[in-house]
Amino acid sequence: MHGPPFAADAVMSPEEFSLLRDAIAQRTGLCYPDSARAQLERRLRDRLAALSLRTFSEYYHHLRFSPVAPAEWDELADALTTNETYFFREGYQLRAFKNELLPALAERGRARRALSIWSAGCATGEEVYTIAILLHESRLFEGWDVRVFGSDISRRCVTFARAGVYREASFRTTTPEQRRAYFVERPDGVHVQDRIRERCQFGQLNMLDEPRSRIIGEVDAVFCRNVLIYFDAPARLRAIDAFYQRLRPGGVLLLGHAESLINVTTAFELLHLRGDLVYRRPAARL
Repeated sequence: MHGPPFAADAVMSPEEFSLLRDAIAQRTGLCYPDSARAQLERRLRDRLAALSLRTFSEYYHHLRFSPVAPAEWDELADALTTNETYFFREGYQLRAFKNELLPALAERGRARRALSIWSAGCATGEEVYTIAILLHESRLFEGWDVRVFGSDISRRCVTFARAGVYREASFRTTTPEQRRAYFVERPDGVHVQDRIRERCQFGQLNMLDEPRSRIIGEVDAVFCRNVLIYFDAPARLRAIDAFYQRLRPGGVLLLGHAESLINVTTAFELLHLRGDLVYRRPAARL
């Protein structure tokens, strides 16, 4: 037996919901409105059972004071995160990135001959490999030191992304030509080709942990698409500030189509492309 039989019947009181919601928002940025109490209760019941806890109050105490709380936060992140993604998602933005932003980044980085891109909240990694494919197709960075770094708060997602093996759901907008060029069909799934994988790195990282995010170093572009919609306002500001700190002057931030920095920050300038709007850290003044 994995836990007390009554863990499956545990009911989250309004007080317990308030405590857990605030702790989760502070630690992960994920926002649960009052209407989501039943959803959070369902997602956490398995954690109560796994830890042989009887109530959500006991679980809150475990998260706050247990010596093994960091490991439980990893488990909780896996339970709470939404991982809906696929290759070549939001194609209009990727076309703007490839056709307009990459030539500008190539020009800006010509002296360094190095390019670094961060996919923050990369889920199972499809976006990271998509970016690497676009860099390859651009032919602008041959002989450069190129790195695409994907991070996610979910340890399970990062492990999956590192493996680079996918099922059909990940290819809903991938053309047959792209599948032939960049993927290999094997009995256990569709593998990303090694020439693409070798440009990609993955790590478990909470994007709100600005001191830890410094390990990424300076980057030329940040992708954070369809992540901030799950954050509350303070967490959005913390995340955006972390991106600003990591971006080189003139570097760009790409958000999801439903996200914007209006009423969040004025630190970035809006960059109008032919097919999209993105944000740019202002270049250093001469």
